[in-house]
Amino acid sequence: MKAVVLAGGKGARLAPYTTILPKPLMPIGDMPILEVMLHQMKEAGIEHVILTVGHLSELLHAFFKDGSQFGIDITYSYEKCPLGTAGPIAMVDGLTETFLVSNGDVLTT
Repeated sequence: MKAVVLAGGKGARLAPYTTILPKPLMPIGDMPILEVMLHQMKEAGIEHVILTVGHLSELLHAFFKDGSQFGIDITYSYEKCPLGTAGPIAMVDGLTETFLVSNGDVLTT
């Protein structure tokens, strides 16, 4: 199963921290929010995650790479300009079957 994680926002409510670190990389304990999410997704059977990225995308890519260190396949969909909350989903190819959509900064059980 695939998941699309919306991780391209500027995180304005957490400024000034998010001027140098994207919100999905904000630490919760000893790991970033998005890393916690990836572990949860893998445990739930998600095999492929598409990160929609924009703001500070190079940091997200440098940290998560291809996902192999988490045992999950990660690809990226890049926003050249902000597309809003759901806009990036339309840019993702290959979503022909049921998939999960999540924000990149929300923790839940």
